[in-house]
Amino acid sequence: MAKVLMITGDFVEDYENMVPFQALIAMGHEVSAVCPNKKAGDTISTSIHDFEGDQTYTEKRGHNFVLNADFESVKMSDYDALYLPGGRAPEYLRLNPAVIQLIQQFFEADKPVAAVCHGAQLLTAANVIEGKKVSAYPACEPEVKMAGATYVELPMDDAVTDGKLVTAPAWPAHPAMLKQFVALF
Repeated sequence: MAKVLMITGDFVEDYENMVPFQALIAMGHEVSAVCPNKKAGDTISTSIHDFEGDQTYTEKRGHNFVLNADFESVKMSDYDALYLPGGRAPEYLRLNPAVIQLIQQFFEADKPVAAVCHGAQLLTAANVIEGKKVSAYPACEPEVKMAGATYVELPMDDAVTDGKLVTAPAWPAHPAMLKQFVALF
């Protein structure tokens, strides 16, 4: 079974963090959830995004999620794949040079990478999607295009694979995204 690294952080989207974490473990894979400046046993705060008739999604406080590994001790070579959840966390995680370098290393090693929703912000900041077909939350479309990728508009419950990269627009796509992601292991 595969060893998967999940880079996450405060105010990650709750479902995009917890559901793939638990589903991958249930399938028999090992998942290390890490966050810069936090250690195994520390918690991150999640947020819940929902659609309630406004022009954009609403955001509410979610659960506390317990990290199970230390970001500072992570080495790409110890993992088979990388998963990047969305929510608010990617907007500040992309400012961390160590996070960007780690993402670039997974692409250089041609290992499977999955990103959902705003997780695409980490891919664009890492400059690793030029020429790729990428889906993301629709508000990320301009960034995806500016990074030289082709934005793929999908139903919210679908995902797209381009080489070793699997991307999806939002958490309703978990079944499609996870099926495509684990097929690459």
